[in-house]
Amino acid sequence: MLEFRTVQLKNVPRLRKYYSKCDYRLCEYSAGVKLMWRQHWHPAFAESHGCLVVLNLSHHFGHIFDYPVPLPGVGDVDAALDDIDDWCRENGIAPIFGVVPQEEREHLMDRYPYTVVDNDRLWQDYLYRAEDLMTFAGRRYSGQRNHINKFRKLYPQAVYRPITREDADKVEAFWEEFHRIFNKEQALAKLEVCSARKLMRQVGKPWVKAGAIELEGKFIAISLAEVCGDTLVCHIEKGLPQYEGVYPTMVQAFAAANAQGLRWINREDDAGDKGLRTSKLQYLPAELGAKVRIRVRNELAYLDTIPPLASERLTLDALTEADREAYNRLCLDDDRNRWWGYDYRKDLKGELTEDYFLAVARHDFASKLAVNFAIRLDGKFIGEAVLYNFDYKGGAELGCRILPEYAGNGYGAEAFQRAAEWSVYQLGLYRLKGKCYKENEASRKMLSACMRPAGEDETFYYFEKTV
Repeated sequence: MLEFRTVQLKNVPRLRKYYSKCDYRLCEYSAGVKLMWRQHWHPAFAESHGCLVVLNLSHHFGHIFDYPVPLPGVGDVDAALDDIDDWCRENGIAPIFGVVPQEEREHLMDRYPYTVVDNDRLWQDYLYRAEDLMTFAGRRYSGQRNHINKFRKLYPQAVYRPITREDADKVEAFWEEFHRIFNKEQALAKLEVCSARKLMRQVGKPWVKAGAIELEGKFIAISLAEVCGDTLVCHIEKGLPQYEGVYPTMVQAFAAANAQGLRWINREDDAGDKGLRTSKLQYLPAELGAKVRIRVRNELAYLDTIPPLASERLTLDALTEADREAYNRLCLDDDRNRWWGYDYRKDLKGELTEDYFLAVARHDFASKLAVNFAIRLDGKFIGEAVLYNFDYKGGAELGCRILPEYAGNGYGAEAFQRAAEWSVYQLGLYRLKGKCYKENEASRKMLSACMRPAGEDETFYYFEKTV
């Protein structure tokens, strides 16, 4: 099971171990973004099979994963994705991947048969060829060159230089003046400025690239970035607007000083800000770095109601209020639950009321986590068949239990067979799994009747049905 740790300053060297070699080109795959936006996204990280796994918390979507970042030649992305799937099943949620690199989208689509895909323009990164911003060469950049030439004429004493730890007072003075003229009211924009100011305090760390344009001992523009793979990811680009031409001057000088030998410069997204979008487009990005959000679903996503099924002697359908007493008796039967492999006491949430077990079954279906079929003989509740533990890759597990007074008549095997056929041929599962305790000979025979053996361990026999 993945063990997550909250992203903190002390974790940056561990994150950089992966991000420094990451070629996804998106700004979220950087230590700076994780630090700047940790109050907003609450990122936590784990390491799995040579990969970095990051879990974020969204107000709208809940838990969202980044795509795993492998160490080159070492990391096993599919094994890390398996761990993510296991964590999600353990926590009763479906996997969501929030910033999937465009080139990895197909891999996830192949892995998960049912997905919902979003590609939000607001958060696409602006990607520029490093050489373009270092030189501003060619006719298409004549506007930027003109602004730089004018800046040089107006402020001939202005120089670009790296920022060091000793410049802390000048950096703080810059922020004080910038805050006085900052006039954006959006909460996200204010958070960005506040977070950028905190991030600038990391100047001097080995992973930080920082520079400023200085005029007469005063900083009038500052930038901060980090190198991730072949990309310079720019986290901070701020200038005092009263100095005409300071922004293109800073962009070019910072790129020339820090992007040598790199292919790309990522100037991050515009978050829908009109001014930022206009400005970033004027620098002619080579492409927009799409951040595809993939919400994984299972086969239940398209099932609105539990369908009625019929076998030779039985019917299977949804649990009803009339089943409450018999269903409670089944769920509370410790002898049955011993073979069922489940103790309700371990997962009990809240008070054990008369409606508790019915409510759990209905919640699990509404959440697309499970289907609880009532097994009926002549319309009377005698047990349940449960399809659960969906792996989001076309597989799920099927279990069955019968009230003690109806045991020994083959009802469990008949209901299991019918539910298995529906799961594979109507619901569309690729693989159906089952297991039983080795001491439970009756269950072994039931599973063997419609599934093939799939291994064993010290405790269980395993079975599966595939198509």
